[in-house]
Amino acid sequence: MTPHHLAVRVYYEDTDFSGNVYHASYLKFFERGRTEFLRDLGIHHSELAEQGIAFAVRSMQIEFEGAAHIDDLLDVETSVASFSGARLTLEQVVRRGDEVLTRATVVVVSIKVGGGAARLPRLMLAALKG
Repeated sequence: MTPHHLAVRVYYEDTDFSGNVYHASYLKFFERGRTEFLRDLGIHHSELAEQGIAFAVRSMQIEFEGAAHIDDLLDVETSVASFSGARLTLEQVVRRGDEVLTRATVVVVSIKVGGGAARLPRLMLAALKG
């Protein structure tokens, strides 16, 4: 499966007092990248919620390698590392041009809205299997 790319512009609200992107803002960039990755697979959070299914971040490992600044145009790349019945592991990278700024490994699990594990949606598994 080819990596998904999302362009993200850095706004003033994303920065801290030093003018660099605040570390927590990268979490939002990664979340948007994951959401658009799923949307391109035909998976929409609102439709899943109607079926009583949601996704939850189980774990995330982040490496900050550089700093983004206001008005930068960033690329959020999302690719599948692995998946199983209820778990999806994604590799995400934020770049400014060719420069890697931040990397993350994210484990997402499928859950029932009321609680408990749920299998990944069939449509998603079919898309991931290619």
